Amino acid sequence: MTNKQQLEELAKALYTINRHAKTAPDPKHLYDIKKETISRLLSEKRANKVGLHFSKQPKFSNQHSTLLVKVANYYFHIPPTKKDFKNLEHLGSLDENYRNPQAKMSLSQAKKVIYRYINWKPENKKRNYEKKHSSASTYFTPSSLGKMEWPPSKSHRN
Repeated sequence: MTNKQQLEELAKALYTINRHAKTAPDPKHLYDIKKETISRLLSEKRANKVGLHFSKQPKFSNQHSTLLVKVANYYFHIPPTKKDFKNLEHLGSLDENYRNPQAKMSLSQAKKVIYRYINWKPENKKRNYEKKHSSASTYFTPSSLGKMEWPPSKSHRN
């Protein structure tokens, strides 16, 4: 696979991950791997910082800016650094008319592409499950069912 093809595949994977992260119930991991991938591409000079945009969704009613990055033919937003504010042009509001090209890739395939690129290894899920469930619940009350004799051998009415 050529460098250009690999970059195009990474851009499609980023697009797919970003699209799923916007609707995911817990998008933190997806946004983390997106940011890590873009940071690596920037450090390898395979992606370009375009400028700053005002965010569509202000935090706590305060307007803030996001960094616009171009990877192949796709554009993504990531949090900017202080250096970015000094060195890059502010492009104003987001242009709602512009859309990234459509990419047909499943989320699982996109994750595989990104994981391979950033050399990410998932934690052992079994260990996480054991950590979370190793201590007994504070609400647990042992049942007395099955401990009672039936029929009762002793009469309680004497």
